[in-house]
Amino acid sequence: MTISQPSADPAPQRLDPAFIRLAIVLLTGLLAVVFDTTIVNIALDTLGRDLHVPVSTIQWATTGYLLALGIVVPVTGWLLDRFGGKNVWMFALAVFLAGSVGASLAANAPVLIAFRIVQGIGGGLMLPVMQTLLVQAAGGRSLGRATAVISLPVVLGPVLGPVLGGLIVQHLTWRWIFWVNVPFCLVGLLLAWRMMPPGRADRTATLDAAGLALLAPGIAAVIFGLSRAGDTAGFAQAEVLVPLIAGVAIIAAFSVRALTMRGEPLIDLRLFRFPSFTASSALMFLNGFVLYGAMLLVPLYFQQVRAHGAIAAGLLIGAQGIGVLLSRTTAGLLTDRFGGRWITFTGLLIVALGTLPFAQAGAATSEWWLAAALVVRGIGLGAVTVPVMASAYEGLDHGQIPHASIITRTAQQIGGSFGTAVLAVILDRELAARAAQGPAGAALAFDHAFWWSIGFTALALVITLWLPNRRTSS
Repeated sequence: MTISQPSADPAPQRLDPAFIRLAIVLLTGLLAVVFDTTIVNIALDTLGRDLHVPVSTIQWATTGYLLALGIVVPVTGWLLDRFGGKNVWMFALAVFLAGSVGASLAANAPVLIAFRIVQGIGGGLMLPVMQTLLVQAAGGRSLGRATAVISLPVVLGPVLGPVLGGLIVQHLTWRWIFWVNVPFCLVGLLLAWRMMPPGRADRTATLDAAGLALLAPGIAAVIFGLSRAGDTAGFAQAEVLVPLIAGVAIIAAFSVRALTMRGEPLIDLRLFRFPSFTASSALMFLNGFVLYGAMLLVPLYFQQVRAHGAIAAGLLIGAQGIGVLLSRTTAGLLTDRFGGRWITFTGLLIVALGTLPFAQAGAATSEWWLAAALVVRGIGLGAVTVPVMASAYEGLDHGQIPHASIITRTAQQIGGSFGTAVLAVILDRELAARAAQGPAGAALAFDHAFWWSIGFTALALVITLWLPNRRTSS
């Protein structure tokens, strides 16, 4: 592979109409997946009460989904090669639809958890497939604006999902959490059947079965260990350490094999030779702390310190979504023109500034001020996600794009689990240490947790220096 020289004309090109049509088709189906995980998280307490099981049991509705998602992501590249993008997309969407219908009709917790795993299989395929197909359709042109479309679900899911989940839980039965997926899936399937190009399929493509046997359980073990860390309020427990250490060891074994084998590995880890791809993947991981970890803190802050209900907290969080929408288009244009480095750096600074009021908030802090801070924070997140993802694909050829999608998606997923677990542990310990101080102690505990979030954002700032500074075209 060769990376081309910077373009002499930095003016971005228009997105191709075929790309726009494909994006509409894929995003229509993906809307079902975008909000699913965060909506279910909001409803876990209700699900436990209605199905008469403890939280330790019903949380498997989320954990099982995440584990299934982690297991199927590595096989995406082979499926695309073997069966073509259209067939894989429609299969994944149909599986997610079947899981949604089954979950909505579940009579008990085990059945619900089983169909959530089915949903995870479909959802796990859909996100990297969408990234791969749209980046390939963009053909290396206007990657910034193309990525503004591709990364929209990643940012808006954890922002708007709690709002929709709170409304459903308060005004409808929990079964509607899954029924709302059905129309999106059906329309998405119809549009895909009518409008998607068939794509190329190589019936001779072979699966690296040994690599899959290593990587899939390795990722699943890491995600499981991280999910238990948040539940047990620490990383020192055996139920956290054992799967984490085992998962890391298995992934390391896969990495050694992938870098030394003669044939085609399940995932091409040689992409890490390129500094911009390595930096993008690291930033995708840290985005778990900046986005998902902080999105654990914000609704809990409004509920535990400000005594708001789920709907009110969700609506306040929606202010961040407004900020995301305000900055995405501009971030894409600037990334196409100047490269990702300073756009990302500026975006992270804005995220830190938007988080700062929460790290200094007291009982008398105006909620209008905090809502305005969330808008600012959203502007920064919109400016970060676009150039980071675009930089991951800079200079890659058509065949390397599926591997890049799998790696970046896995980095996002593990980073999200890790960021949520770390900040959950920090918050839990701060709350326990200040329990005797009442509401003032709770506010101070959240202040400290938000300072940690700002610290992780500062670490991400350093990594941005390895992103490309000028637009390149393939």
